[in-house]
This record gives sequence, C-alpha cells and structure tokens, in this order.
Amino acid sequence: MAWLENSIMGRSAIARGQIREKHRLSEEAQGNFHYVYGPYVEPVMQIAPGAVVEIETLDAFGGAIKTELDLPSQVLNMPFVNPQNGPIAIEGAEKGDVLAVYIKSIYPRGPQPVGTTALIPSFGALVADSNLMLNAPTPERVKKMNVTPEGGVKFSDRVTLPYEPFIGTMGVSPEIEAISSLQPDYWGGNMDCPDVAPGAIVYFPVQREGGFFYVGDCHGRQGDGELCGVAVEIPATVNLQIDLIKGWSIPGVRLETKDMIMALGSARPMEDAARMAYRDLVRWLVDGYEFEESEAYFLATQAGKMRVGNIVDPKYTMGASILKEYIEQKG
Repeated sequence: MAWLENSIMGRSAIARGQIREKHRLSEEAQGNFHYVYGPYVEPVMQIAPGAVVEIETLDAFGGAIKTELDLPSQVLNMPFVNPQNGPIAIEGAEKGDVLAVYIKSIYPRGPQPVGTTALIPSFGALVADSNLMLNAPTPERVKKMNVTPEGGVKFSDRVTLPYEPFIGTMGVSPEIEAISSLQPDYWGGNMDCPDVAPGAIVYFPVQREGGFFYVGDCHGRQGDGELCGVAVEIPATVNLQIDLIKGWSIPGVRLETKDMIMALGSARPMEDAARMAYRDLVRWLVDGYEFEESEAYFLATQAGKMRVGNIVDPKYTMGASILKEYIEQKG
C-alpha cells in the first residue's frame, strides 16, 4: 500500500511498515483473559517490531450471552466484562516511545448469530436510573444478530446494516496503575471509536518497558456515541501489524488513515474530551506539519471534524480529525 509507506509508521517506525514475522494468538493460547490494563502480569508473547499477529478475541460479554433469553443481569459476573487478549510485549519498547498498530482485518468468528447487543439496567446514555435516581430501571433486553462481511448485520427482518467492524478496546499498559478495561484514557482502552477500524494505524504512547499491548471488544458496527452502551458485540479474529517508533513523545492516542489524522481525548464532561482532542490535534499540526500555533488553531476551527466515540463509559471519548489534503499542501 503506497499510503502505508508514506504514513508516520512507514517513515519513522523501526520496521518502516514492513512485515518481519508472523504470530498467532488463539483463544486457547491466550488462556486467562484480562479485565484490567496494567503491568502486573506476564506477557502472553513477545514480538519484534514489524510483526503481524493474528488474535482470537472474545466478545465484550466473554461469550456468556448465548441466546436472547440470557439476560446480562443473570449471566454476567460484574466487573468481569470486556475481556482483553495480551499483554503482548514489544522488543525495545520503552517509556517515551510510541507503539504503532496497523489494523489489517477484523472478521467475526464462531456460530451465528454471532452479534449481540443489549439493554442493561442502569446503563446507557438515555437512562435516568444510573444508580442516582428513583426511576425504575429500563427494561432489560438482548438482541442477537447474524453478522458476516458479505451479508452485513442482520438487525431485523426489516433492517440490514453494513458490516463496518472496528476494535472497541485496545491500548498499552499504564506505568504503575492497573485500570479497568472498561475505562479509556491516554493509554487507549475502551474508546469505542469507530475509526479504530481496518485500514487505520493507531499510535499509543508507551508507558513501560515492553509496552504491554492489550486488545479486545470487537464490534460488527456501532453508531456515534454507542447510545445504549452496547454495540454489535462480536468475537473476532483480528490481524494487527505492530511496529515501534523510538523517541516520539505524544500525550495520548493518535490515529492515521489514508485520508486523515485524528487525535483522541477521553474525559468527563464530554466538552473536556473534545477540548483534549482538539488541543492535541492543534499541537500535532504544529509539531508534525510545521504550522504556527495560531494558524493551526484557525485551521482546526475551519476544517476540523469531531467524532463521538462513546458517551456511556466511565470517561467519554471524542476524536478530532482533519483531512490530510489540507495539511500536506505546500503552497
């Protein structure tokens, strides 16, 4: 891919976007899945920069919801949800580096109906009963769907939606904390941003030796905001090309595609997440594209786009982006 060669990963990473080895992390090889991002477990494998890893992930419910009669309140063991593969250690990764993860493909796996969504009591963006109100909980319901790349998401007899897969949760270990995999922040985590999809490179600021990369929570698709709190959750086989950029200091997660760059911010309230994302985008334009700061601020104001990742997690995620065609012009 010509654009991959000219990407930040292709220009600056150790393997320059070239594939150097291949690995497979099956469900059986993973063994115990993890529910926190942290440095206190042994890596499940160690890879060199430039490796492609095929990974078998579980859905966000760990496969516990098998039919529409399996209500979350009855079959889930909270807080043990959102299981993560990993951690994967990357040779040579140190604090102050950046892990570059190119998402090559995401395919659903397992027997149909492989997709699950649900209404969970006291959870979601439009509930008034979030453990603070006297309102009765929202009705609990599960919806199972066939999900295939060719046929899309069979939402109902009336509606079929396109298959637009992405990874809801991935990132690197914090330096000393062990944080729930339900939480997003500067290390990545549960961002639920639909742009974290095949064809994108996601950049994570390494916090500890080896990086300790985690991934899970794949989705067949999701609308902006993940409104009810649950996307089309799928177990999946993902192929990731992982590289390492030495000495690139970034404050949080960044993303690059063929056509745009995006900075992600996670916080509450939502406007703080948006400010974090736009602030990092402006500084990226200054440091990476030689804009003067006030010009970058002007440009982001007139040409920036804001993606809503989720508005339901412990922190909300917003992504501020700009098209490359505007920032790579030379006059």
